[in-house]
Amino acid sequence: MVTDRIIDDRDTTLSADDLAALRENLYEQRAFRQEQLKQLRPAQQLPASATNGADAPCDRRAGPQAEVRGQLAASARVVLADIEAALARMDRGGYGICDVCRVPIGRARLTVVPHGRYCTRCQQVREAGR
Repeated sequence: MVTDRIIDDRDTTLSADDLAALRENLYEQRAFRQEQLKQLRPAQQLPASATNGADAPCDRRAGPQAEVRGQLAASARVVLADIEAALARMDRGGYGICDVCRVPIGRARLTVVPHGRYCTRCQQVREAGR
């Protein structure tokens, strides 16, 4: 998402403390997304005999609500995969390097988007192409 806020990409140095804080942030985000996915699992369906005419307005909302829940779950799965990939890059020693141009990603950007795979410039180019 392109924002009006400019992120300074000049400072690309990540100290051991920075990496530890970013890793902890990623763990927290992973736990949040896992819990979100658990809560978005479809509720068990009631047997048809358990419903009556009073449930009809609820039934009409179930379709759109299920669709929204499905979209939220899909989004959460994408972010969770990005978080897992960032943790794997940390373990391999490749964290903080842009997947496209291979330059270091700015420290400020990683603070805002710790699971980011692209530097600000490459991210803007990707978004402009959508």
